[in-house]
Amino acid sequence: MSARLDTARPYAIGLYRIVVGLLFACHGAASLFGVLGGASGTDGGTVAAGTWPGWYAAVIQLVCGVLVLLGLGTRAAALLASGSMAYAYFTVHQPGALWPMENGGESSALFCWALLLLVFTGSGALGLDRLFTRRTRPATERRDPAARKAPVGA
Repeated sequence: MSARLDTARPYAIGLYRIVVGLLFACHGAASLFGVLGGASGTDGGTVAAGTWPGWYAAVIQLVCGVLVLLGLGTRAAALLASGSMAYAYFTVHQPGALWPMENGGESSALFCWALLLLVFTGSGALGLDRLFTRRTRPATERRDPAARKAPVGA
């Protein structure tokens, strides 16, 4: 059972990346364009262009969300996006109360950790990163199938 689950891991990570990227991009699109209910706290409106930090956060959400969704520069985009959500949590939400349930920062905290996970896992399967990066194995692995085995303790 475990071996079957291990072979599905890249696809599970890829689907996870797509969902997180889509949801993150939707937040940015809502704030910038007033779609999907608009920016939170604006009664369906948009964030004024150039305002700090809302407009810049929305641009990061839209751009990084699309990049994560596509699996293009996933690690860098996820790192920037995760950092922006950590900033949002600690500067906007956390001063109001300690716990996310009390301060309205659940989505910031969840996006922060979800995106940080993608920094370490990468794009998984189904990402454009794989089209642009050629994965090569060392020559010893190509000649000797026994060299492909994972080292002990890995």
